[in-house]
Amino acid sequence: MRSATAGRRSLPGRRSQAVRATLAVLTGAAALAAVCGCTAGTAGADGGASRQPVRDDVSPTAPGGPADGKAASTAPARPADDGAPSPKASATVPAPPPRLLWSPGDSGRDVRELQARLRQVAWLFEGPNGSYDARTEEAVKGFQGKRGLPRTGRTDTVTWQRLLGMTREPGQWELYLMGGQPAAEPDARCLTGRVLCVDKTSRTLRWMIDGRTLSTVPVRFGSQYTPTREGVFRVYWKSRHHVSTLYDSPMPYAMFFSGGQAVHYSSDFAARGYAGASHGCVNVRDEAAIAELFARVRNGDKVVVSW
Repeated sequence: MRSATAGRRSLPGRRSQAVRATLAVLTGAAALAAVCGCTAGTAGADGGASRQPVRDDVSPTAPGGPADGKAASTAPARPADDGAPSPKASATVPAPPPRLLWSPGDSGRDVRELQARLRQVAWLFEGPNGSYDARTEEAVKGFQGKRGLPRTGRTDTVTWQRLLGMTREPGQWELYLMGGQPAAEPDARCLTGRVLCVDKTSRTLRWMIDGRTLSTVPVRFGSQYTPTREGVFRVYWKSRHHVSTLYDSPMPYAMFFSGGQAVHYSSDFAARGYAGASHGCVNVRDEAAIAELFARVRNGDKVVVSW
């Protein structure tokens, strides 16, 4: 009786063991399927699972795929060579050389402006004279070399444009710093007799006899604090080696016409041009010209000073 009861009680235990064994087998099979990767679920366009097969034999770095994880190029493939000749590149046409504007031997107002602008950038220190001389050629060479241009010493369009960009338009007395400016028409009071005709506007002195101009020289006047007097005067005294007692400065070839004011040679005017001024006298910078004028002018000759 006891053994039969024990046998009946052990039957459920054997069934439970069988069920657990079956479940273990099924669980192991599911795990094996997951590990082997027979199928993998990826998100579809609608968010649901998409069951796309994954190939184990394609590596992310396999030939044909991007090795660095970047998207493959979408550029169109280069067409195969069909054997047609490729068009030749167009021949490079050399640029024409810059146009020559001025060179040694030229002269005129344009050369004077070139010299004035070279003075502004400290490549020329003498005043403009309107002649493309050796000093102008050297100044142009220096300017060109400093800016990497060919050191020709001739002014072409490239050199001129560079200079224009670095300077300003020179004024009248920059262009004629050392003289050389044209004389204005003579005052009507200069048209009769023997006259030293002085014009403050054009800064010139004409030596005239009966309306005819015999010589013309550039002159300089007094500053605003010591202005040169205007009007009609007469030469009353000539002093070849005069020295000013007021300013202790030499006044060679002096021809006095109004108090202490005279027409005379000035070494300062010769050196500095219109950068300076007199103490009221009429300065001449050309010593040879004033020496000749001093020899011709007589006491009593007329002096006209006008604007």
